Amino acid sequence: MSEQNKRIARRAFEEVMSQGDLAIADELYTADYFGHSSIGDVIGPEGVKQFVSMLRGAFPGPEATVEGQVAEGDRVATRWITRGTHKGEFQGIPPTGRQVAITGITILRVANDKLLEGWSNADMLGMLQQLGAVSEPGQPG
Repeated sequence: MSEQNKRIARRAFEEVMSQGDLAIADELYTADYFGHSSIGDVIGPEGVKQFVSMLRGAFPGPEATVEGQVAEGDRVATRWITRGTHKGEFQGIPPTGRQVAITGITILRVANDKLLEGWSNADMLGMLQQLGAVSEPGQPG
């Protein structure tokens, strides 16, 4: 069961986020999926599609890489990194053309071979620093 759950979680990163295959969201997520994220809540497959479309609009063709996974029971913890170039508006920040690498950890709960709930924490401060929207420590504001 744990290996199957890890495969399901990996597909969300690789196929939905990296490849932009939004149709797979209907297959991978339950109708009442609830994702808790530092950027905002994501509800159901349609919410996943909107969230991924927003991210891919700001960072077209991102490369989401699964760096490690641990599974126990119905939960899968995934450590990931996403790389992309800021070419569209993101959270009110106009495109900078800068490349970013965002790291994070997502814990997903799986039920009946579908993603039911998720909790994601990403290094948003690091991303904002890479975009130049926030000064790095020791640098002038």
